[in-house]
Parts: sequence; C-alpha cells; structure tokens
Amino acid sequence: KYTTFSIIYYWINSLGQKASIYSRLENVAIPSGKENTTATISYDHRIVPLENTFSTGTYYCAVKWNDIQKMGKGVFVLARDTGYVETSYGWEILITLTTLLAALSIAATALLLWKRK
Repeated sequence: KYTTFSIIYYWINSLGQKASIYSRLENVAIPSGKENTTATISYDHRIVPLENTFSTGTYYCAVKWNDIQKMGKGVFVLARDTGYVETSYGWEILITLTTLLAALSIAATALLLWKRK
C-alpha cells in the first residue's frame, strides 16, 4: 500500500497563492525481510535560480499516498534584486583614524611651537 507514492514540491507566495514546482511518482520495492517495518528514504530537489523578486514565498514538499498526505514545515525564501552585499568598513575606519591622528599631531606640534615663543 505504501510502496507507491507521489512527491510534490510547491510554494505559496506572499498573496497565499499555491504554485506547483515539481512532482514525481515513486515506486519503492521492499527488500525481503523488511516488510512491516518503518523505512526512511531521503530525496533531494534543487530549486533552479530564482527568476525575480516574485519568487519570494514559503517552499514546501509533500508526500501523498492513496489516502494520506504528509507535508513538510516549509522553508521561507526572500528573493531580492541585488542580493546580499557584505559591507566592509575596514578601509574607511583606517583612513578616518589616520586622518584624525595626523590632525591631532599637527595641532599638538603647533601648540608646542606657539607656547615656546
């Protein structure tokens, strides 16, 4: 009864609309001696690169037997135009600190020369 099942991948967008991505029918043979035992089989599915920002939503997979359907918890994906750009302030901080120290050094030297006169 449970050797033939369907695997369905779909997503629900931000408007609550369900869209099917991919589905396939599986027929798994039961090895001798493994009848009436629980088995776990992993299936991978790679989602092609997201086309645009409208691909934002929650992605699910479900398994459907004759009278039973089990659904995963889902994975939320946020699609953005530019993607994530890691900001690095290393050079800006170094230049600012060097400029500040140079200005303080010049001011201290000027004060010492002014006091000496």
